[in-house]
Amino acid sequence: MFDTTLRDGLQVEGVTATVDDKLKIAQQLDLLGVHFIEGGWPGANPKDIEFFARARTELDLSASTLVAFGSTRRPRGKVDDDATLRNLIEAETPAVCIVAKSSEFQVTQALQTTLDEGAAMIADSVRFLHGEGRQVLVDLEHFFDGYLENPEFSLRSIEAAVVNGATHLVLCDTNGGTLPHEIGRIVGDVVAHVQGDATVGIHCHDDTGCAVANSIAAVQAGARHVQGTLNGLGERTGNTNLSTVIPNLQLKLGLRCLPDDRIERLTPVSHHVAEILNRAVNPQAPYVGSSAFAHKAGLHVSAIARAKDAYEHVTPEAVGNGTRFVVSEMAGRATIQMKADELGIELDGAAIGSIIDDLKRLEHEGYHFEAADASLELLMRRAAGIVPDFFRVESMRVITDELPSGEFSTEATVKVWVGPNGPDGEGAERHVWVAEGNGPVNAIDTALRKAVARAVPDIDAIHLIDYKVRILDGGSATGAVTRVLVSASDGETDWTTIGVSANIIEASWRALEDSLVYGLLHHRCPRTFGVRADSFQLGSGRWSVARRAPELKRSCSDPGCSLCVGSRAGVDWGCGSSEVQSRRADRAGSVLRIARPRARVVDARSTRRHRGLPADG
Repeated sequence: MFDTTLRDGLQVEGVTATVDDKLKIAQQLDLLGVHFIEGGWPGANPKDIEFFARARTELDLSASTLVAFGSTRRPRGKVDDDATLRNLIEAETPAVCIVAKSSEFQVTQALQTTLDEGAAMIADSVRFLHGEGRQVLVDLEHFFDGYLENPEFSLRSIEAAVVNGATHLVLCDTNGGTLPHEIGRIVGDVVAHVQGDATVGIHCHDDTGCAVANSIAAVQAGARHVQGTLNGLGERTGNTNLSTVIPNLQLKLGLRCLPDDRIERLTPVSHHVAEILNRAVNPQAPYVGSSAFAHKAGLHVSAIARAKDAYEHVTPEAVGNGTRFVVSEMAGRATIQMKADELGIELDGAAIGSIIDDLKRLEHEGYHFEAADASLELLMRRAAGIVPDFFRVESMRVITDELPSGEFSTEATVKVWVGPNGPDGEGAERHVWVAEGNGPVNAIDTALRKAVARAVPDIDAIHLIDYKVRILDGGSATGAVTRVLVSASDGETDWTTIGVSANIIEASWRALEDSLVYGLLHHRCPRTFGVRADSFQLGSGRWSVARRAPELKRSCSDPGCSLCVGSRAGVDWGCGSSEVQSRRADRAGSVLRIARPRARVVDARSTRRHRGLPADG
């Protein structure tokens, strides 16, 4: 496996990377275990010069070999004074890859030289680099087009590379127009011609959408080296997608592509690299996409509940992904139940029916919960009665003024109830805050945060990272219904919420409110949301604690968490709205102590145990 993300991948429109980015990506590719990492073209630009200089001391590769890329010597030039070849040597990488013209048309028209000189350029360059102690890989550019036009010269190019020390002959479908049946036939011819003197490789572009299929066809014909990019990045329509071809070869054809136990890292590495390059992975990308193992239709979900492989061609965990159940108006009871089990939420039949009805109504109004998992989770938790009231907004108002200077000023006023025991509990207070902002949503967000910050300090950890608006019925012009998606993060976890309304401010507020509530729940339930236990703070929201029977289910997966409603048996303590807790405890028939509705009852020993402290003292 030869990854060229750091060169070919950066040729895609809208993608760029700093030297720091390239170093981070190289480390991720080594973590995945690809055999070769092409770092760039030394001498071509200051960025690549700096990359190779820093790579000598900053890159610690354990599985991969760093490769410098360049070209053959110039026509009628000499290797000992060729700047490109000199830069390859000065890069100090153990391996180099040079591109060479293997098509008669390219040699005579693009290079404006003879076929004899074209072959000599390959021979001289390989001999020079091999003599300097470098492993030499040769990318035979336009090979398939050239072979169809003049196979004699294309094979002559191969011979010039092999006899002078090249270890790999990479056949390039540079224009991306060759189809799998042609790839297989021509690669088979080359493999038979080379007879094991060098490794035959394949480098495909995706102009016909066949790059992955072409690469597999080449391997089936005898190629044993595949070049591509992670997530298929590349100029025009992209290169062979290693995120797809690797599991196809390894899981489907049984060909070992990565070191043992590395293919499970494919999805996280794919997404990590995408995050560095600020180019999200296609949700429907095979194997690594967020929807690759997502199931929406009720019939499919019901089948998977009985047999996990009913609609999954491989085990998602084999590539580091996972099964996901998408809930929408198409969902049946099995889908809702499986999603609840996934989230650790206990739902009875009535609650499931209510959720299904709400989903159908809301999606008819324009909600789209597939893109907003956080809003879906809150919907389900509210149906179960386990979302505390952190604050209650009495009213809000937004004013936008055009100033004499022509600039616009936005001011929001928020009236909110908040307190140490929730907005309706003892000690609750009414706060009125005014704030300016960069637009109405920012002004509302700022005013609300100021109003509740003292009683709910965790809100400071939640930050908006994305805000998207979509018009749902363009025919209504400025009166159209809008869908707003708000993405937020606390630095460890990202989530997305949704709001829909004909009033864009209302839609934004609904999404923003859900985003803040979800983030606060994140901090209140350490294990469910992956936050350290010591971040839990009592007294924010309508929380209560109750002793209950071991058979009660919990939604928190941590058996040592004494302040979370959860789904694991054998836990004595839980929290949530006291009404629901009372109902669950009564149903269990073994209540030792229960909190009064909207009253804070805290056992000191339980709190200390939750924080990892001794129960006594």
